[in-house]
Amino acid sequence: MIPPVVHSLREQIREHIVEGIVSGRWKPGERIVERRIATELAVSQTPVREALRELESLRLIESAPNKGVRVRNLTAADLEESYPVRAGLEQIAAELAAERLATDTSALEPHVTALYEADRRADGTAQVRHTVDFHRELVRAAGNSVLLHTWEGLGIEVFTALSIRWLGTVQKSYAEEHQELVEAFRRRDPLIGALVKDHVLGCAPRA
Repeated sequence: MIPPVVHSLREQIREHIVEGIVSGRWKPGERIVERRIATELAVSQTPVREALRELESLRLIESAPNKGVRVRNLTAADLEESYPVRAGLEQIAAELAAERLATDTSALEPHVTALYEADRRADGTAQVRHTVDFHRELVRAAGNSVLLHTWEGLGIEVFTALSIRWLGTVQKSYAEEHQELVEAFRRRDPLIGALVKDHVLGCAPRA
């Protein structure tokens, strides 16, 4: 059993907004009203404002004077831009983590197991969650806080959710593809960095 990840209030609000955009509650160009979200979630406007600011930095929403905050009209090309950067970071992480993960892949394995179940049920939400968690553990295994902080700053979960659930990006099997990476670490594949990079680039939406 994978322990639940504890999210801050700001993160929970961010997830709520992202879910609203992905599900179509807020359409591209539509205004997101800070006060209404705060009332709906029974929170103050401060964490809502922080969540919106973070989503704006990720280019998911945009704000303008006297016009408020609106959902950006994102295309596959917009979403695709982050993937080469992410792929480069994860290539470095895989190379740094190679020796550690060659002897212990226990941080990765539960997410592969969960992905088999998510694939079986075609559960897009679980596919997003465990795909992101798998890659977060891979980056964390590199033992480099700057690398992890930079990776986190890309908003991986947001763009993964949009790629899978909004644009319909589909991999052959989320579980099998990640199982292949685990096995590559175990056998000390000398090309592990390139394998991880190619895997991430293969997940990018196509414009």
